[in-house]
Formats: sequence, structure tokens, C-alpha cells
Amino acid sequence: MTTPKTTAEPTAEITPETTADRFRTAIDNRDLAALDDLFTEDIRLYSPVKFTPFEGKPMVLGLFGVLLRTFQDFRYIGDHTGTAQTSTDGTSAQSAVLLFRTRVGDKEIHGIDLLHFADDGRIKEFTVMVRPQSAVHALGEAVLTGLIEAGLTPAPTPSGQ
Repeated sequence: MTTPKTTAEPTAEITPETTADRFRTAIDNRDLAALDDLFTEDIRLYSPVKFTPFEGKPMVLGLFGVLLRTFQDFRYIGDHTGTAQTSTDGTSAQSAVLLFRTRVGDKEIHGIDLLHFADDGRIKEFTVMVRPQSAVHALGEAVLTGLIEAGLTPAPTPSGQ
């Protein structure tokens, strides 16, 4: 039995690979709006400067807005794909590792973005790891300042109050 041919245009399949490519393009173009379709509503982002994850699409998109303003000369320099266990629920998920270089102030940062994908191909979990330690400290200070300025986190209160 043959399958009848249709004249409808094929739709682009959403796969982890196409999502990772679209993510890289959005970051390269500093296009925050393009990230919206790539994240699940309940995305979790694990940061090197905060123990608990950033949770939910609005918060993660806000964080990316801060990062796009904070990083200088950001560039991806490589990638690897496969599967890995997620932090959220311990299940194995398709994943991609994107290697990057950037600067924050005078600190050169080497890092990776670990993306875990949901069944529909969107990013459900995002983990960032950076080195060296002095860069982690500089990144933490810059991101905290940006989050406060964007109204995404309250300013710390002075000690003793």
C-alpha cells in the first residue's frame, strides 16, 4: 500500500538539534524574543552563582536579558550532543553542551551551557558552568546588579537592619 502524497508544505520538525541551533542563533543575534519559543513554561536554569535554580519562563527570559547586557564578546566555540540525567527529576533526556568564551569586565570566562530537552524539543533545563573562580565572582556581582536593575530580585538589605 502506498501513502498518498499531499500538497501541504512540510512543517519544520522541532528537535533538540534544531532547538540548540536556534538557541545559538538567538544568542549570537542578541535576540531575546527568539528565545521565548525555545523554553518550556517550567524551565529551570541552574546558575554557577546561585544555589537554587531560576524557575519559570518569565524569570529565565529576564535573566537572559541581563546576561545579554552583561557579557562582552560572547561567542560559542563548540558543541556536543547526547543524553544526560536531569537535575529536576533524574530522568535521562536528550542534551547538548555548548562551549563558550566571554568577558565580564576584565575577567575572561570559559564555560559551558548544558541544555536538557523536553519531549517536544524545547529546553526544559539549562545548567551553566564557568571557570575560573575569579570569573564566577565577577559574573555573580554583575548578574546580581543586573537583576536588581531589571526588578527581578530585591536589593540586599544592609547588615544589621
